[in-house]
Amino acid sequence: MLLHVVHETRYRYAPVVENAHHVVHLKPASRSGQSLLSYALRVNPEPVQLRETEDVYGNTRTYFSLQAAHESLTVVADSIVSTSALNPLQSEASLSAGKPASPAWEQVREQFRYRAGAAYDSASEFLFASPYVPRDDTFIEFARPSFLPGRPLPEAARDLMERIHSAMIYESESTEVNTPALEALKLGKGVCQDFAHIMVACCRAMGLPARYVSGYLLTTPPPGQPRLVGSDASHAWASVYCPGLGAWLDFDPTNNRAPGEDYVTLAIGRDFLDVSPMRGVIRGGAQHILDVAVTVEPVASASD
Repeated sequence: MLLHVVHETRYRYAPVVENAHHVVHLKPASRSGQSLLSYALRVNPEPVQLRETEDVYGNTRTYFSLQAAHESLTVVADSIVSTSALNPLQSEASLSAGKPASPAWEQVREQFRYRAGAAYDSASEFLFASPYVPRDDTFIEFARPSFLPGRPLPEAARDLMERIHSAMIYESESTEVNTPALEALKLGKGVCQDFAHIMVACCRAMGLPARYVSGYLLTTPPPGQPRLVGSDASHAWASVYCPGLGAWLDFDPTNNRAPGEDYVTLAIGRDFLDVSPMRGVIRGGAQHILDVAVTVEPVASASD
């Protein structure tokens, strides 16, 4: 599927901002199941510096600097991405049947226990607490019913996703971008970021590598398909490492499904703080108004 993504961020400041330095994660990734075909970043006013670098997780981050006074800032990321369906082992039928070729979750946990002199596995970086995903026994208590003895990891993760979806209420503006996962779980409501953080926290609490994924959803679904929660905004979901399959498996607890070709991956990290779409330091602009608009729509291919 070809998807056109436009992510527009507008700030209006009072008083004016004298100078500013920003970092954005707005360039979609080229990873398994996804290829970035075109990308353009437009910044107004025009920055005096703009450069791209790659972070430790392989995401593209862009730094830009504004040295002239400005009362507004507009950043538009325009991308065309080719996506494909995920591994068939993560299909709805396969996960529902609970028969993927995967070891039991306890075997995965044991594989990632610390042992002096053991071979390094990069997935182990996603075992530990992070700023928005702390360690707490509350996550163990919530996760335990999903992790039955001998249960294959994909089946356990899917059950956890379903339980988070049932236990949490999606409510816009019920939390802030810096709300910790524990607070959101106790509130019983939140946005997609909170749903993803809770699933990541629960998996890590059980000793399993899990990471946070930022991205987008197709705004207009195919005929007959329901409109997904999180459309017209950035989206987020969780990814759990399954060494038996040699792959990271994605789960969207907000919509209670496995992401497919109607999803676009933007960046991965330990939590939202690693992949915030835009953050920075400004001088001035004590008050500001922020508007964010996201549109994802299909693009007809040349063969259509």
